[in-house]
Amino acid sequence: MKNNIKKFSTREIILNILPLVSIILFIFMWILASGEGKIIPAPADVIERGERLLEKPINNITLAGHIWASMKRVLSGLALACIFGIPFGLLIGWNKRCCDFLKPIFELIRPVPALAWIPLMTLWFGIGESSKIALIFIGTLMPVVVNTYSGVRLIPRLNIDVARAFGATEFQIVKEIVLPCSLSAIMAGVKTAMGTAWIVVLAAEMISANSGLGFMIIRGSDVADLSLVILAMIIIGVIGAVLSWLLTLAERKLCPWKEEIN
Repeated sequence: MKNNIKKFSTREIILNILPLVSIILFIFMWILASGEGKIIPAPADVIERGERLLEKPINNITLAGHIWASMKRVLSGLALACIFGIPFGLLIGWNKRCCDFLKPIFELIRPVPALAWIPLMTLWFGIGESSKIALIFIGTLMPVVVNTYSGVRLIPRLNIDVARAFGATEFQIVKEIVLPCSLSAIMAGVKTAMGTAWIVVLAAEMISANSGLGFMIIRGSDVADLSLVILAMIIIGVIGAVLSWLLTLAERKLCPWKEEIN
């Protein structure tokens, strides 16, 4: 028994150390790559650029201001996608008539890349915040809807038949069975949408913006400031990882029965 406990503890320690080892290895490879002709700025150069950015803001906006500008756009577009996408996905997955009527239209729009909507969004909403949020909404709506109705379709038919046999109404079935059983798939769609949101917002900010992490990247590219470009990329990666971790925590609370996320 003691040996089993010891082995389990050792395994847990190794699993906890591995993420730290991977980060250290990545930084080590980065340092090696930065020594070859300075094509890639060294970590020290990126840190120093971040310190200078704190003293001398870009476009009179602090680093925190650029981060918040992108975060606000991403979270606004993603929130709208969840508000409209989850009910829409539930409707397609649950009601056959709605599925037959709405799904063909959705399948026609779904393959169109979000970036292809940029000219239309700019024409309809201008070059302000509305067009960027609308573009993120379009890009993130698709994975939310697809995962939602896929989660509904994967619910065992027996569960629904039993609920109906006990006299449950359609609303009760959706509320007590369909929604809880499809929550895991919905959360997976939200996570996917989060990554898509960052891709779309960066593209939108690179085209027309005076703030945001995408604006920082395009500004660094224009003046050959690679340290600024990599700094913005690292910030995006860190924010994305933190948001993904927060969504995983939320999924653990909402789906305690799903063992692989606990």
